[in-house]
Amino acid sequence: MTDPIPSRLLAADSFRRAAAPELSTVRLLVVGDVMLDRYWFGDVSRISPEAPVPVVRIERREERLGGAANVARNAAALGAHTGLLGVTGSDEAGDEVEKLLRGAAIHSYMKRDDAISTIIKLRVIGRQQQMVRIDFEDAPTETVLRDKLDQFKALLPDYDVVILSDYNKGALVNVAEMVRSARAAGKIVLVDPKGDDFSPYQGATILTPNRSELQRVVGGWKTEEQLTEKAQRLRVELGLDALLLTRSEEGMSLYSKDEVLHVHAEAREVFDVSGAGDTVIATLAAMLGAGAPLDEALATANRAGGIVVGKLGTATVTREELFPG
Repeated sequence: MTDPIPSRLLAADSFRRAAAPELSTVRLLVVGDVMLDRYWFGDVSRISPEAPVPVVRIERREERLGGAANVARNAAALGAHTGLLGVTGSDEAGDEVEKLLRGAAIHSYMKRDDAISTIIKLRVIGRQQQMVRIDFEDAPTETVLRDKLDQFKALLPDYDVVILSDYNKGALVNVAEMVRSARAAGKIVLVDPKGDDFSPYQGATILTPNRSELQRVVGGWKTEEQLTEKAQRLRVELGLDALLLTRSEEGMSLYSKDEVLHVHAEAREVFDVSGAGDTVIATLAAMLGAGAPLDEALATANRAGGIVVGKLGTATVTREELFPG
């Protein structure tokens, strides 16, 4: 009978630094489903006479990078040298994505697909509350995806860390080959997974599912012991260095060969959880790329997630917020 793997609880304020680590030396490549997040803000003062729904009078519009592009935006906000490889349509929304990437100092390797429209998530917000979300999406064509895979392999020598951000929109159908190529090149590979089959991510350094994503793959659990057993079994089956489970208000748990690390969520008012996972994986990747040990990287990523949920929409955390003083 094997000895149980030790479990350790990290304090939420573990590894606070007086100054930021040298994240500007980190070269980080994000690959995945790129989206444009559109926000329409307005006032709600009446119910429509046509249907029992509120009428939102739009007063302001805002556009932000979404999906894998939001991961890249978070990494760049921390000071990492960040590149983004993805697919958009040859349309106005694709032009806007390129404009926002330039403004965020993200190196764009975007592929433009004439056959599709850029993925857009339109959120209508009235009185600081999301009223409705409207999604526009098409899957990229095979030709563009093949070109994207070739470019990914060509870019690997220029980067230290790779984040594969999978939103199950079609941009990462070649993810298994990307993982193999990046690991063969000696890169740190973090994957934000989707779907009910994690086998394409086999061999990655760290996988970062949330509770519902993990549950779809391993089934439910009633106790921490059952969760640990299922998470560790999956980690071994996939050949991962570690599996990071993000647990919303319960914080995060990281399962590795040597130990299980738990860190509680930092207590603060939660305003919006959208994009929090993007912040966590970007911070974790940047810290690992800077040479931080896994427990310090975990504690810092947890702190970043706690900051970003206090902001509206897909937001970022800056170095100054993460490392004040």
